[in-house]
Amino acid sequence: MFRTIAVALLFLFAVEARATEAGWALLRDGEHVVLLRHAMAPGAADPASFDVEKCSTQRNLSERGKQQARKIGALFAARAAPTERVLTSRYCRTRETARLAFGSAEDFAPLDPPAADENARKEQLDAVLREVRDYSGSGNLVLVTHLETIEALTGQPAREGEAVIVGAGDDKLRVLGRIIFN
Repeated sequence: MFRTIAVALLFLFAVEARATEAGWALLRDGEHVVLLRHAMAPGAADPASFDVEKCSTQRNLSERGKQQARKIGALFAARAAPTERVLTSRYCRTRETARLAFGSAEDFAPLDPPAADENARKEQLDAVLREVRDYSGSGNLVLVTHLETIEALTGQPAREGEAVIVGAGDDKLRVLGRIIFN
């Protein structure tokens, strides 16, 4: 039993390593869009007193999350084509991930977690889809966002600090590759 579990874990790590290397190969070429889930932030939901303008009312990066964000930036600088532009949701944990990894970013409210109202949600996700479809730079575009946003755009989850390389699809984004930052 233990041996079977050990073999399964080794196989899983090998698959993740190959997926990560394939993701870097895409980013070396530039001209790609990356959905980056914010780095590690403890908890599962923001407090009831949440205010998008006040970091003290939000889940924020842990020390490990701050280290992870710095690692993301160092690896992007060493292994990918230049990052041409960074957009981030207005939440403090995404802003801080972007700042620590890339130096700066522009706020882009459609990257906030999807709205509960169906019409507002559709407008929000359509704005992100337009941004991806319209991107034509020579470097990479990084969109720092949340699990719920990545799931709504791709139909797939992402770990904290995971980069999901995407391309335009019909009604959702296609996942082209992934990079896992432990």
